Amino acid sequence: MVNVGVLGATGMVGQRFIQLLDKHPDFEITALAASSRSAGKRYEDATTWYLNESMPESVKDITVCETSPEAMSNDVDILFSSLPTEFAAKVEPEFAKDYVVASNASAMRMVDDVPLVIPEVNPEFLDLIEIQQKNRGWDGFIVTNPNCSTIALTLTLKPIYDAFKINKVYVSTMQAVSGAGYNGVPSMAIVDNLIPYIGNEEEKMESETLHLLGNLDGTDVVNADFSLSASCHRVGVIDGHTEAVFVELDKNEDIADIKNVMVNFKGLPQELDLYSSPKNPVIVKDEDDRPQPRLDRLSDNGMAVTVGRLRKDAAMDNSFKYVLVGHNTIRGAAGASVLNAELINKKIL
Repeated sequence: MVNVGVLGATGMVGQRFIQLLDKHPDFEITALAASSRSAGKRYEDATTWYLNESMPESVKDITVCETSPEAMSNDVDILFSSLPTEFAAKVEPEFAKDYVVASNASAMRMVDDVPLVIPEVNPEFLDLIEIQQKNRGWDGFIVTNPNCSTIALTLTLKPIYDAFKINKVYVSTMQAVSGAGYNGVPSMAIVDNLIPYIGNEEEKMESETLHLLGNLDGTDVVNADFSLSASCHRVGVIDGHTEAVFVELDKNEDIADIKNVMVNFKGLPQELDLYSSPKNPVIVKDEDDRPQPRLDRLSDNGMAVTVGRLRKDAAMDNSFKYVLVGHNTIRGAAGASVLNAELINKKIL
């Protein structure tokens, strides 16, 4: 059993980490860290629990510690980070001197020697760990997962990118309010409304997707060679990001062949039968009115991305379009870090 801890344990993504790690066959939560306001308190007393599922009994009596290496227990092997970006940029490298850090924070994602990984898409990027440790003199290391909307998009593009040549991708997102945290979007701002801007979200999707689908050339990542344009919007859905995706290929392809590669797509987590891996990372629906966040966000425990309305796009040559739904705090956040950690535990530790 691997002892693990959660940084930012009282927030929404931190709570999702705890829910996913409770009763995990390989990981046991032994440490929870949060702000100085929570430090020294029992987790149950320090936390306003936001998830529908009850707080696990196993964590209620854990004493929350300060978010610093000095306060962290020495018997922890992996730390899961859901820290705010600015704080993560300062604290995660300090922890990585001695601990394995599986981070959902954006601070280190695009740093040259830090692997940005979706296990089904680019597990070979974990080779950067050795370079990172050598560069920095660390005994531990940091591995990051991408932005929530990026993960859902990239999982659906990977089988297409491997089978065909993509020229351009356009994506328009309709993102759930949980992606901004419990206090992130006031109810008066989102009820009866749509917010057509999410700070830095479009830039993250455009840069991270091309990075993830690129190739690791020694110590450098060579980005995928197509263009991507994203437009990101916040909508009044609690959980589950929806994305409308438009793909232009270099030549005309049969829509049945496109569907076939998506349906049959599997990656290393499926080969290794990792605990959190979905049986099928991409599920394709044939109904005209699917996917929908409320009906499809929890597909395969929230770890699969559901695709529907896969069809030709008559407005552009050699093009097709589809709609996807992915659970933004499970597959798009905590679940992504947990799956990364399962792969690290299997292949590296």
